[in-house]
Parts: sequence; structure tokens; C-alpha cells
Amino acid sequence: MPDILRVAVVGAGPAGFFLAEKLLGQAETPCEIDLYERLPAPYGLVRFGVAPDHEKIKAVTRSFDKVAARPGFRYFGNVEVGETVTLDELRQHYHALAFATGAQSDRRMGIPGEDLAGSHPATEFVAWYNGHPDFRDRRFNLAASRVAVVGVGNVAVDVARILARTPAELGRTDVADHALDALAASGVREVYLLGRRGPAQAAFTTPEVKELGEMEQADACTIPAEVTLDPLSAAQVEQDDDATVKRKIEVLQGFAAAPSGKPKRLTIRFLVSPIALLDDGTGAVGGIRLGHNRIVSGPRGLSAEPTGTTEDLPVELVFRSVGYKGLPIAGLPFDEKSGVVPNQAGRVAIPGIYVTGWIKRGPSGVIGTNKPDAAETAQCILDDFRAGRLLPPPSSAAQIIETTLRTRQADVVTWADWTAINATETTRGKAAGRPRVKCTSVSEMLAARTP
Repeated sequence: MPDILRVAVVGAGPAGFFLAEKLLGQAETPCEIDLYERLPAPYGLVRFGVAPDHEKIKAVTRSFDKVAARPGFRYFGNVEVGETVTLDELRQHYHALAFATGAQSDRRMGIPGEDLAGSHPATEFVAWYNGHPDFRDRRFNLAASRVAVVGVGNVAVDVARILARTPAELGRTDVADHALDALAASGVREVYLLGRRGPAQAAFTTPEVKELGEMEQADACTIPAEVTLDPLSAAQVEQDDDATVKRKIEVLQGFAAAPSGKPKRLTIRFLVSPIALLDDGTGAVGGIRLGHNRIVSGPRGLSAEPTGTTEDLPVELVFRSVGYKGLPIAGLPFDEKSGVVPNQAGRVAIPGIYVTGWIKRGPSGVIGTNKPDAAETAQCILDDFRAGRLLPPPSSAAQIIETTLRTRQADVVTWADWTAINATETTRGKAAGRPRVKCTSVSEMLAARTP
């Protein structure tokens, strides 16, 4: 019988599950996969990043549950690698360690006033309304009547849309209860979504922007001059002949019609860049200064160039969504500029260490993009094992590492524990007519485990 390949995967988001699926799904090399997660709950950004009103996207967790049911899979939740157990200790128990830790930090705008009260990373707001234990106690000035969201990626659109939703719309989702209460009492009436380039270059997808025009009590608006294509963009769109981009532009131009008079308004702005956040005199955000841009052609294609014209937009709350980056992992090399662990097809320059997902390639793509990425890393691990490049771990018995973990962390969460937590959440949700009512603290999750 072939030797069993033992792999520790650190990070139980989509990238980690896809890697486990690829390794366990092949028949040539028997594998045992232990999936480590700092929080009790798995699924990463599917649970804590996908907008609560996008329930269909979360259906991918059903395929993750099938991975967890495979022979050779174990889940160690509520275990922080680097704290509960070190990297060097893990290497004593596995042929390979694969990190799927994502991009956990946001990029800053680098403008004056960015640290005023009322200025926040969008990631914190998203984690807050999705019930992430680390962010459940965050406070945001939802008494503000006007809010700016900087960025036009899907995350920025999610934030803007959640701010514009009604309590009834949100009450049909799995939004965290504390966020539901706070958003129901919100004073927000104007939301601005700010993009530095034009509509043809906007990063959000057509379904995302189309959804903005379907909100119950909020009008989606654009400014006609900003959604009229400049000659360079028009030529590029014509040359590319991309039906998806053309449809997106069509939707945005449709929003330029007069609003219908709903009580809230979400205005999508283009060709504007934040150049400063303005102090209201108390150390809080009172406005955002925007620089107007024009589209120019350069060696990297079309880009935005300042015109020198500015405007001040009165807002009391600002969320930035201008990119994400990974954080260093103790004991591994790290590229500060790109925010990734340097690697070749997932191989790190340390034998037996691998990466997958955003910590491997940077924050790009959607959930499904992690699947081929994980397949590449999985193939590297299998090739190295089959070629004898991975040394057998000194402690090869699978139960030894579990015993070690439990001596240090009494509340290790198994997959059976998570199944019980999940059942508790969905049962509470059913009673409320919602997909689930989330446990939003570690202690609440642990209390819902199998007795």
C-alpha cells in the first residue's frame, strides 16, 4: 500500500477547502488532511465576506461539507497556528503545510484626514454586519445622513447596497442581529459610490450593478456626463466587443434618468478620486474632497489622470474599499509590496511549505478562482511527495497532534461541533423566517457545540 500523504491546511476558507478537495479527490496517493481555522466557524469569506443578501453565493458551502465528509479529513477549529501550535511543531506531524490565509488587511488611500473619526476600511464594516467575532463590537456613525464608499469593486457595491437596504429587506437575510438593529435605526439617506476611472473600467460585475436598480426604497443614480464614454474608452469598448461590459455601461447609463422619488438615493460617481477627508471641526469626517479625472492612454492601457478640478462632497461617514493585502506569516518569507508569500506555482522556498488562494497570488478573482489555483498547488504537493522530496514527519500517527492540541486548547472545535453550531443557527433562523441567525461570538459558538 502506498504511503499516506499527511497535509495540514491552514485556513478554512474556499482556498483551503478547494485544496483539501483536490488532494482527497485523487486516487493515486492516499491523503489525510487536517484543516486548521483560527475561529470555530469555517468557510472564511463565504461566511464573513459574502453579503447577507447574496444567499445563493453561499450555497458553495454545500460542496465544502462534502469535502469534510470524506475519509481522511479532520477539522481543527478555534486553533490559531502560531499561538496554539507553532509552524515548527506542525512540521513534526505532516509531510506538507499549506497556507490558505487570504488577504486579511486593507490598503489605505494615503490621503490627509484618513484617520479621522468616521473613516473606516470597508472590510471592517463587512465583517461587522456578517457577524465576525473580531468585529461584532465595532461602532459606525450610522446616524450620518450621507456616506461615501471609495471604490467600485464588488465589495464596495455590497457596502453601498447594504447601507441603502430597508430593515425589511435585511430582515430576510442572515445579517448579524446587532447589525440588523443598528441598520434599522440608521439615518443614512445618501450613499455615494466613488470610482476614479470611467464606467467602462469599473470593476464591479453587471449583476452587482443591476441589483442596485432593484432596491425597494432606494434609487440608483448616475450623472449623465460621467457615464458618457470618453473617446478613448468608447474606442476600447468597440475594439473589445465585450457584451458584458456593454451591458454594464447600458445599465449605468440607464441610472442617469430622473430618480423615482424613493426615500434613499445611491449615486454612482465616476472619474473622481479622494484627495482628502475634511474635518468637521471635532476630529470627525465632515466631507470628502474629490479630484476630477480624465481618461488617458499609457503603456499599461487606459488610466485616470487628474484634471486639476476639485469638489467637496459633504459626508459624515467614509468607507474605503481600494484593495486588500495579505499579512506576514511567522517563519515564512513575505513580499510587503504585493502582500503575498513568494512562491512558484504554490511552492514556497522552504521544502514542504505551500500556499494557495490570495496569500499565494494576491486578492484577485471570485470564489471560484481559487479552484484552479488550489489544483495547481495540490499538484505540486503530490508531485513532490511522489518524487520523494517530502521527508516523512517524525510523528506520523494522526492522533498525536490532536492530543497535543487538546492539551493546550480545551475548546478545539471538530467538524461534529461545527455541525451542531450550524444546526443551532439554522434552527433559530427558521423560527425567524431567515436563512440563519448567526452566533457572533466565540463563546456563543462554543456553547452551541455538541454536549
